[in-house]
Amino acid sequence: MKGCVKTLNELARICDEARSSGKKVVTTNGTFDLLHPGHVATLMEARGCGDILIVAINSDASVKRLKGGGRPIFSETDRATMLCALRWVDYVTVFPEDTPLRVIHALTPDCHVKGGTSVQGNIDAEREAVEAHGGRLVILGMQGGYSTTKIIEACRRASA
Repeated sequence: MKGCVKTLNELARICDEARSSGKKVVTTNGTFDLLHPGHVATLMEARGCGDILIVAINSDASVKRLKGGGRPIFSETDRATMLCALRWVDYVTVFPEDTPLRVIHALTPDCHVKGGTSVQGNIDAEREAVEAHGGRLVILGMQGGYSTTKIIEACRRASA
């Protein structure tokens, strides 16, 4: 691991320093449970939107609230470790809320990227938060049709 898991306060300082040297900060968020090719494609594309990519992941408690029983499959520590191992990811932070609004307001990204499956929910609040700080929201298409929920369902059917 690159030592890339940081607190929000640490990341706010890193973002300020990066911007003062002309770098663009990109954020994305999600549960990133059962890392799959769709996640990797999203992270690769997100990294192309700027110079520093920060991935904000939902805490275990938040994933449980959002996804229900049996989730997450991997702990927040394991998920953060896997993301840090990817060359496109510079930093990872864990947030306890159900939405990344506090992260967006703290880091004021130049670009906030949403993956294809997240557009099923309401992202208007995220768009407003990003744009309030002069950033832009980028919504990617579905990356290869992958979905963690669908993968879990297929595994359950296969083991039944």
